[in-house]
Amino acid sequence: MTECYQRGLEFPRVKRSNIKVNFGGGEITFDGGMLLFRSVDRKIGLTKALDRVLKYPRVQGRCKHKQLTLLRQRIYAMEAGHEDLNDHEALSKDVGFQTAVESDQFLSSALTLCRLAQRADRKTAIALHEVLVEQFIGSFAVAPNQLILDFDATDNPVYGGQVGKYFKGFYDGYCFLPLYVFCDLCYQTLSHTNRCPTLVQN
Repeated sequence: MTECYQRGLEFPRVKRSNIKVNFGGGEITFDGGMLLFRSVDRKIGLTKALDRVLKYPRVQGRCKHKQLTLLRQRIYAMEAGHEDLNDHEALSKDVGFQTAVESDQFLSSALTLCRLAQRADRKTAIALHEVLVEQFIGSFAVAPNQLILDFDATDNPVYGGQVGKYFKGFYDGYCFLPLYVFCDLCYQTLSHTNRCPTLVQN
C-alpha cells in the first residue's frame, strides 16, 4: 500500500535561519499553524501595508520591538483564536510563534500590545480600513466597478463572566454580537457574487 504522508514542510527563512517543519522535534510550539499565517501575510503584504499607514511616535532605536513585529504578534494571535492580551504572556515565549512573527527573541508583553492599541483613534481606524479595502480589491484580477456591502450581526451565546458580553433582548440572553460583512461584486459586463463572510467586529 502506498503511504501518502507528508513528513515535513519548508517555510521562508527568518533572517539566516532555515525553517523546516517535521514531527520529530518534540513539543516546541502548541500551534504550528502560525507559520501558515506568516506565509499568507508575506504573499499579500498585509501587515507591512498596515505598518506603513500607522505613525510610530516613539524613537524606534530606543524600542525593543518594531511596530511591524507588534502588529504581526497581535494579528497572528487573533487569527489563531488568542484574542485576550493575557494570552501573550505564554505566546511571547513560544518558539513557533516567535518564528512566525520573524523574531529570534521573546516577543512583547501584553502591556506593550495594550499601549499599541490605545494609540489608535478615529483617523487610525479609517486608515486601517482603507488598507483592508485596497487589499480586498487588489485580490481580483480586474477591479470591480462597485462593492455592495451587506452588514449583518449574529449572536454568539456566552454563559460565563466574559468581558464584553451584554444582554440582548432580541435573543433573550447574554451573548457576543459579532458583525459580519457580505460583499457583492459588480462588473460592467457580468455580475459576480462573493458571499464569504468576514468577521470585522466583536
